[in-house]
Amino acid sequence: MRVGKSDMTNAPLRAGGRLTRASARARRARALRACEYALWILGVACLGVYALACAQASWTQAREREAFLRALAEIERLEVDHSEWSSERIRQFADSRGAPHEALARLDVPAAGIRVMVLAGTDEWTLNRGVGHIEGTALPGETGNVGIAGHRDGFFRGLRHLEVGDVLQLSTLEGVGTYEVIEIRVVDPSDVEVLAATEEPSVTLVTCYPFYFVGDAPKRFIVRARQSRVEAWSSHLGSLGEASGAAPAGI
Repeated sequence: MRVGKSDMTNAPLRAGGRLTRASARARRARALRACEYALWILGVACLGVYALACAQASWTQAREREAFLRALAEIERLEVDHSEWSSERIRQFADSRGAPHEALARLDVPAAGIRVMVLAGTDEWTLNRGVGHIEGTALPGETGNVGIAGHRDGFFRGLRHLEVGDVLQLSTLEGVGTYEVIEIRVVDPSDVEVLAATEEPSVTLVTCYPFYFVGDAPKRFIVRARQSRVEAWSSHLGSLGEASGAAPAGI
C-alpha cells in the first residue's frame, strides 16, 4: 500500500490531537475528583459545625435549666414572711406545703417583698400554695399578656405597696424577663378586658380588693407591667429580689 506524502504529514497531527483530547479528559477527571474531595471535606466540616452547634445549644439549655431549678429550689428554702397574712391564709398555706407541685415560672417583685413560684391554674389549693397562672392568658415566657392571680391576704398582700415605675421579674427557662409597672387600678370583677391579649410581652397581676375587706372583696386590684428586657437565667441566680431589702415571700 502506498502512503501519500500528505498522509505521512497529517499522521503526527492526528496523533497529537488524540493525545491532547486524552490529556484534556484526564485533566477534567482530576478536576472532578478534586471537586468531589473538596465537597466531601466541606460536607464533613458542615456536619462538624452542626454537631458542635447542637452540642453548644444542648449545653446552654442544660445550664439554664439547672440555674432555673436551683433558683426555684432557693425559694423552697426561704422562710415566708407571714406578718401581713391573715391567720386563715397562714393555716391553709401550711396545709398545702407537703403536696407536690410543678412551677411554670418564678415571680419576683422587690418593692412588694414577693418571691414566689407561679403554678398552673387558679384553684383554691394552687393559690394557697403560691400564685397561679390564669388560664386563657399567655403562658410565662410567651409573647402576650401573662395573667397571674394571688390572694390579697397571702402572697399578693404586698402589691398595695407598688407604684408606677416599679419593676418586677418573671423568670422561666427562656430567661429572666424584667417588667416595668405602667398601670395600677381597681376594677369590677366583670372587667375582664384587663386580661386581653397584647402584642408586646406584658404581665398582669390580679388580686381581690380592698386588701383588708372582711368577706368576699367586691373589687379587683390590677397591676399591669410591660417587659423591658430579657436576660440569661444563670446570670441572675441568687440576685433576684435582693435590691428590695424586704422580707421575701416564698413558697
